Amino acid sequence: MSERDYYLTIEEKTSAEVKIDKSRFIGHCCPIESVDDALSELEKIRVEHYNATHNCWAYSIGGGGLEYRYSDDGEPNNTAGKPILFSIRKSGLSDILVVVTRYYGGKKLGKGGLIRAYSEAADLALALSKSKKVMLTETYEVFCTYEDINQIKRLLSEFAYKYEEEYTDSIRILAEIPLSSIKIFTDRVTQDTAARAGWKKYIAY
Repeated sequence: MSERDYYLTIEEKTSAEVKIDKSRFIGHCCPIESVDDALSELEKIRVEHYNATHNCWAYSIGGGGLEYRYSDDGEPNNTAGKPILFSIRKSGLSDILVVVTRYYGGKKLGKGGLIRAYSEAADLALALSKSKKVMLTETYEVFCTYEDINQIKRLLSEFAYKYEEEYTDSIRILAEIPLSSIKIFTDRVTQDTAARAGWKKYIAY
């Protein structure tokens, strides 16, 4: 399995708290699958911490974290949301929302102090998170006869992340193939069955 066949997210919610000059900073990590998930989890935290001074946040979605947003929620520009996003990127995780809730303790921390505080709370919550893989695959339909099923199954066991079989007069298989294995898998289906078996990329309607 190549590293480009998956990325990492977290299994469940975590939280951690730090106190800096009487201010409380509570980091929350939430697994998400979409922007709607992120906004829903953010709202839950806002409701739970309705009397907090700030709920600053960032999220990252998808392989490479190419879909992201962040917010300082009233803190000075780039002192909270951006450091939280940097903590997410540093962790190598995606499909994740990190919110840092601040209860103001009466003493201003300055921009540098805020950046360090929000980063520390995010880092601590992320460090408590247990990671899991999200596979990056494409689904292919494979069609073969009973004559070639053993050979196709050998290829599936070698290359497919998972697959489903449908048996009628012939055999139809839906196989999820990791991105790095697609070309060699499809080539082998053709070569190893002398082109008796066929394949095409599956498109769900």
